[in-house]
Amino acid sequence: MLFDFTSGLLLGSAIIGLIIYGWMRRREHSKIQAAREKMDAELRETQLAQREAHSKALNEVEQKRIEQQRLLEDREHKIKLALDEVTQKQAQLAFAKNRLDEQESLVKQEEAELKQSKHDAVKQRRLYQMKLHAVSQMDKSTAQRELMRLVEVECADSIQDMRVEKLGKTEKEINDLAQRTLLAAMQRITSRPMNNATATVITLPSEDLKGRIIGREGRNIRTFEQVTGTTLMIDETPDSVLVSCFDPVRREIARIALEALLKDGRIHPASIEEAVTKAESEMTENVIELGEQAVRNLRLGSVHPEIVNLVGKLHYRLSNNQNTLDHSIEVANICALIAAEIGLDSTLAKRAGLFHDIGKSIDELYDKSHAVAGAEVLKRHSEDPKVVNAVAAHHEEVEAISAYAGLVMVADALSAVRPGARTSSIEGFIERVRSIEEIAKEEPGVIDAYAIQAGREIRVIVEPEKVGEEASRQLARRLRKRIEEELHYPGSIRITVIREQRFTETAI
Repeated sequence: MLFDFTSGLLLGSAIIGLIIYGWMRRREHSKIQAAREKMDAELRETQLAQREAHSKALNEVEQKRIEQQRLLEDREHKIKLALDEVTQKQAQLAFAKNRLDEQESLVKQEEAELKQSKHDAVKQRRLYQMKLHAVSQMDKSTAQRELMRLVEVECADSIQDMRVEKLGKTEKEINDLAQRTLLAAMQRITSRPMNNATATVITLPSEDLKGRIIGREGRNIRTFEQVTGTTLMIDETPDSVLVSCFDPVRREIARIALEALLKDGRIHPASIEEAVTKAESEMTENVIELGEQAVRNLRLGSVHPEIVNLVGKLHYRLSNNQNTLDHSIEVANICALIAAEIGLDSTLAKRAGLFHDIGKSIDELYDKSHAVAGAEVLKRHSEDPKVVNAVAAHHEEVEAISAYAGLVMVADALSAVRPGARTSSIEGFIERVRSIEEIAKEEPGVIDAYAIQAGREIRVIVEPEKVGEEASRQLARRLRKRIEEELHYPGSIRITVIREQRFTETAI
């Protein structure tokens, strides 16, 4: 009985073990199947990804090929166009070369003809000289002078008629037209006199401030003069101090700084340096503002900042008691008005007029005249060549290449000689008048000469028996040339030659 139970238990255990073993085998098989399916899925995904990457790479390669093909076609098209252009230019050059060869052949032919003509003329001249010598028994120079005299006498009327015909207008008509043009331009601008003082006087609130300005052992005034580059003149004049300096810009900086120190009340070396620094900054801003305002008012457009700065500095410089910036603006306006009347570019004329004295505000490093130095600065900043030449030539130091130089000369003279613009001493005026009259009286045939209209006109009286009409005209031109070469004067001088005959009889 026990054996049967034990056998049954062992048999049951064996069955259970077989069942568990079978279950584990099925489970293991399931895991292996699942892993195999997973590996197959991953392999399929990997193959799919590889096919997609391959396809994408093929697409990119195809796109790059298409792009390269397009670029290649574009380059081939451009090269073809360039080749066509080169071929066309070669054809043009060949045509031009043929034309040039033809012109050269014509020039050589004309030169040969001219050479032959000169040779024939020399032969004819020698023949005529021999005939003339044989007829008159005169030498060459005597015969030439006699022939020129006879030709001049016989052809005087023809020469005058030809001159009028060539010019198209008589000299009087030309002068009248010039006068009307200048008057039309001058009437469009308002003249106002300038009377700026050259000395800078600062009024003190009280006499005690003079001591504070001087400081202990003079340290304040020494610091002020050293920092500003000016000289303070403290004399017995009550409640005033004089600032003296050759440079008007430094003098203005010193004035601003000293007025600021007097207003603040603290005067010592440190405050002086601080006040001068602020005054220099304020002065720089003021100079730029003045230059920009001048350029803006004249509507000149783009101007280099350095030129604007130099234009602003002109405000603090005087020329014969005339403010140089106001003078330059006035010259610019006159240039523009005259240019508009005679058909020139008014903008270029205004630029030339405004910049004509810009060399006066350049520092002492430039050792040339203000006209040439100003022209060099304008040229360095790519100003128009006509403007550069007009600035350099407005005192006739260089040759004028355009009409704008003449415009600046005329406008500069008009601005300088208008009433109240500049001051001159009575001694200088008398000397100029006396010199003009002496130059006129030195000419042969002159009876007397009188300078009138404050030396702006001279009237010369000649002997009508000795000086004819053509000689009177030549006399006026000689006087003009001598006055221009020998005298220095502002503006212009009108020369009038008077040739008059009067016959008087008295009936009894």
